[in-house]
Amino acid sequence: MKLLYFAWVRERVGLDCENVDPPAGVGTVAELAAWLAARGEGYAHAFENPKVVRAAIDRRHARPDSPLAGAREIAFFPPMTGG
Repeated sequence: MKLLYFAWVRERVGLDCENVDPPAGVGTVAELAAWLAARGEGYAHAFENPKVVRAAIDRRHARPDSPLAGAREIAFFPPMTGG
């Protein structure tokens, strides 16, 4: 699956996108974020507070408990503000 990172998530991870093949036990957005956090210092910093990182599955906003089955693209980004 393709992962996209935006704003400070991208800055902390050090990539704007990558293709990954998560292990079988990773089935939700929250589990994917936890798996990513264990991949290294930049990922750990980006996902240190998962409550502030938002996600989208195939360009649709997703909750942490949203299943990944069939997803082609997961995007991670900080909360958006208006103004």
